Amino acid sequence: MSSHHDHQKGLLITAIGGLTLTIDIPLIRLADGSPWTIMILRNATTLIAALVVWAVWRRLSRNAPQLIPGWSGLAVAICYGLTGITFITAVFHTSTANLVFILAFSTVFAAFLSWLFLRERPRLVKLVTMLVMILGVLIIVGGSVGTGHLFGDFMALCSAFFVALAITISSASGKDMGFTSLVGVVLPLAVAAFMVSGEGFHVNAPWWIIFNGAVIMPISFFCLANGPKYISGPEVAMFYLLETVLAPVWVWMIFAETPSRNSLIGGVILIAALVAHSLWQLHEGRKRRAALAVSHPA
Repeated sequence: MSSHHDHQKGLLITAIGGLTLTIDIPLIRLADGSPWTIMILRNATTLIAALVVWAVWRRLSRNAPQLIPGWSGLAVAICYGLTGITFITAVFHTSTANLVFILAFSTVFAAFLSWLFLRERPRLVKLVTMLVMILGVLIIVGGSVGTGHLFGDFMALCSAFFVALAITISSASGKDMGFTSLVGVVLPLAVAAFMVSGEGFHVNAPWWIIFNGAVIMPISFFCLANGPKYISGPEVAMFYLLETVLAPVWVWMIFAETPSRNSLIGGVILIAALVAHSLWQLHEGRKRRAALAVSHPA
């Protein structure tokens, strides 16, 4: 019962994180600034908010999680820090649809890394899903050749990899990494501060990115980083599908940015593969619970 409750708790936590994350890119775009200025504001406000919440939590309770729990925590913090740099770079160098569709590829990376390091060998259905998703990403990237989006697509792919690596390490350690992902912003913050010192501060609507860093990022990062305590790495990565589906919709509604034909085809393939795999997992989970109920009657 406790295991089932923990799994439900993990699903709820990661769902909240994934849903909150869907408005991240629109807020970055609304701030209308240079990449390094956006990065410094987003990460500085995220770090301040995280430290304030952690300090209050620690004062009220002895059970406050560590900011960086050991070497595994440091590795996770670095992964999320690198994600912060590659993600913002991708926002400014490719379309929103390309970015979020390619980020969905973190599921494939998570499954592959879990297979490689955690010996969680994927079943045939998962392997087929991975191959279909690889096809989807190739279609998206292929459509970017000659459009100037290729570098941004590569940065998006790097983001997907670093997210998957962070999820895998968190899952393997079993430690509370809720604040670790937030402290990881120190790395992109330092890089952005160095760059801004040379090129200057450029942003037209800073309140959007401050709200993003102070509220949206702490909620989404905390929830998504805490998910691996209760559910598997590939399951956590699945919740990035919410951003994959909704972020292009918000950007289309606000900025009238229409995805390219290749982006839509590749994106539909990615989403269809993920949805089909999720439905299969749900079916398998019900079968296992039914089998347990038969073998261990009340």
